[in-house]
Amino acid sequence: MKKITLLKIVSLFSVVRGYNIIMVCIAQYLAAIFVLSHNPWHTILQDLSLLMLVTAGALAIAGGYIINSFYDKDKDLINKPTKTMIDHLVSQNTKITLYFLLNILSVIVASYVSFRAVIFFSAYIFSMWLYSHRIKKILLWGNITSAILSIIPFFAVFVYYRNFQKVIFVHAILIFLLILIKQLVKDLQNIKGDLTHNYATIPVVHGETTAKKLISIGVFTCYLPITLLIYHFKIGNLKYFLLFLIFYLLFFLLMLWKSTSQKQYIHLHTLLKIILVAGVFSVILTR
Repeated sequence: MKKITLLKIVSLFSVVRGYNIIMVCIAQYLAAIFVLSHNPWHTILQDLSLLMLVTAGALAIAGGYIINSFYDKDKDLINKPTKTMIDHLVSQNTKITLYFLLNILSVIVASYVSFRAVIFFSAYIFSMWLYSHRIKKILLWGNITSAILSIIPFFAVFVYYRNFQKVIFVHAILIFLLILIKQLVKDLQNIKGDLTHNYATIPVVHGETTAKKLISIGVFTCYLPITLLIYHFKIGNLKYFLLFLIFYLLFFLLMLWKSTSQKQYIHLHTLLKIILVAGVFSVILTR
């Protein structure tokens, strides 16, 4: 009995991608401490309103992952059979119940901060449902929307601190581009399931070569915000991470054009995950 309960907990953690949510929460706090606020770190950690914002975002994101998993269950059985079998340890009815519960809790938690926070997270929750239900299957718009939804929780923190410096938006554009590239690589990785279930992705509609060309354009576009950040803003030692990123992305491009199998595309996807996680902690270098 205890083993079954433990497996179901692991399954739920897998469905809501708990590791991703933890990283988002860490990223929000690091951004608040090293970029957005001039208050001491212990004051920021004791800020209950910030905690409520981060918690509301985490709950909403968890709900978003659940509804996305619900709509993608058949496709994921082809693309990610092992993970999907683990996810199926929890019934679909339980997932939907948890989805509504998490969204309600998100709005309730947001109400502690302000009514505007309630509106913000309500709109965010609706947008994630709309993405999973309809937008995801629209050519390219699915990728763009997914990347936008990934960075929206950070804007809640930006607005909270009323910090709208240009450097923050340039950094946000770079993160958006990296996430968009990751989404396009994921389409290459998931081409079998997408093709079987009529998902209109770039590799399915236009082929793998076109997808690689689009990813390459995305990588070279990353160099614009990187250059702006290095030469036009005071970012401290973060410039060394960005210089490393220039060569990292060149290596990624080389591997991209050599890749032809799902296993190789999974490795590319992992490379992008690693640099995004490294980017989260690189914020520490700004001071």
